[in-house]
Amino acid sequence: MKHLSILLLSVILCFACKHDHAHGEKGHDHPHVQNAEQDHDGHNHNSHDHNSHDHSSHDHSSHDHSSHDHSSHDHSSHDHSDHDAHNHSEQGVQANIISPAEKAQGWVSLFDGKSISQWRGYKDDISSKWVIDNGMLHFNPEIKGKGGDIISIKQYENFELSLDWKIQDCGNSGIFWNVVESDKFERTYHSGPEMQILDNKCHPDAKIKTHRAGDLYDMIETSTVNVKPAMQWNESRILSKDGHYTFYQNGQKVVEFKMHTPEWDAMIAKSKFKDLDGFGKAKRGHIALQDHSDKVWFRNIRIREI
Repeated sequence: MKHLSILLLSVILCFACKHDHAHGEKGHDHPHVQNAEQDHDGHNHNSHDHNSHDHSSHDHSSHDHSSHDHSSHDHSSHDHSDHDAHNHSEQGVQANIISPAEKAQGWVSLFDGKSISQWRGYKDDISSKWVIDNGMLHFNPEIKGKGGDIISIKQYENFELSLDWKIQDCGNSGIFWNVVESDKFERTYHSGPEMQILDNKCHPDAKIKTHRAGDLYDMIETSTVNVKPAMQWNESRILSKDGHYTFYQNGQKVVEFKMHTPEWDAMIAKSKFKDLDGFGKAKRGHIALQDHSDKVWFRNIRIREI
């Protein structure tokens, strides 16, 4: 019986060993072996859902924004009105600056775009209608109060005067020289001749040949009609040397004449000034800018004595 038991045990052990050997040879496809072939060196997360990932605690303080493209940012709602007004005013002032080279030639500013200290009213204080408007000297008839022409503080005889002007639609104004301030003359034009400022397009004076822009008013018409339309800048120059006068408008010589001669007296006798005793007789005097009840602007007003 003992030997039978031992034999039976030996048979069982032999069968168990044979089964294990066969299992290894077949290489059974176990699920965990397949998973091992699915990139188990570094987990494959392609199918992982990160939508619920919490980034609220991430530290972005060192985030570099230098490469961000801001070209599409909308700044249209920004209010630049004060800045624009300031820049516009500064540009206006710049238009009145005299360069060192011009100073060396003797040019002196009669208006710096900031004050009207080089001017005063004719036989009166300067009118409140004369204002500084973005670097321009502006006569505004809409302002309440008494108007009036303005004259230069200083008087001149031999000089070159240069200035820029623009006039309102259908407007009228003028530049005078040799203006004498005295009780004898009620107005600037009673003593000083005038270079006309006018909107030639629609002011009634444009129908009279000697009343157009650049004319020696009511005496000599311009040789060339080259004035620019209303609200555009024109440049005027008056050159005075020993009674000989030349007008330039927008870079062209347009009028030339000589005062204090028989010919000059004959021109006056044929003009509207014939009954004004003393008109056009002075050889020196103030420069004047006219209040003709229309809006007019001046800038770059300068003069040099010669």
